[in-house]
Amino acid sequence: MKKLLVNMIVILTMLTCSFYDANAIEKNDSEIKNLYREESQVVTVFNAKGKDIYITNDDIHLMAQIVYAESCAEPYEGKVAVASVILNRVKDKAFPDNVEDVIKQKAAFSCVKDGKINVKPDEYSFRAVMDALRGKDPTGNAVFFYNPKIATCSWMKNIAKKNNKKIGNHVFFVVN
Repeated sequence: MKKLLVNMIVILTMLTCSFYDANAIEKNDSEIKNLYREESQVVTVFNAKGKDIYITNDDIHLMAQIVYAESCAEPYEGKVAVASVILNRVKDKAFPDNVEDVIKQKAAFSCVKDGKINVKPDEYSFRAVMDALRGKDPTGNAVFFYNPKIATCSWMKNIAKKNNKKIGNHVFFVVN
């Protein structure tokens, strides 16, 4: 009888803890989804190339997928940097003028090329995108980045770079 009572107490304790942990996780996810919903209505982010650039819910989600796929093991600053590169390209005349076309441009992001873009972004990826949209850019207006330890693209390795900024394992830069 004593053993049965102890086992029931242990089971009830485990169930109670699991319930509270699940509620905490659900609450945290809910806050991120609310942040995403509230801040991701179509917004005029900036004026570039002589026109307003609008960011949609789909753009934010796509950017978060890129951020997660390209920088999931990087520090938070590196995640913001990846999101900033996307926005810097949208503003640069040498690139398409919207987020989706920048991301899907041929050979622009390795995770698109190898199919690793189809990921579920975490809350940090969404937060990094939102910080970049608010104007935070730790790259100094970089439009390229790569990981010199694993890069296979000879162009990326050999191109003359300026304004190099190392964040985590990535180097962010513009070309001469």
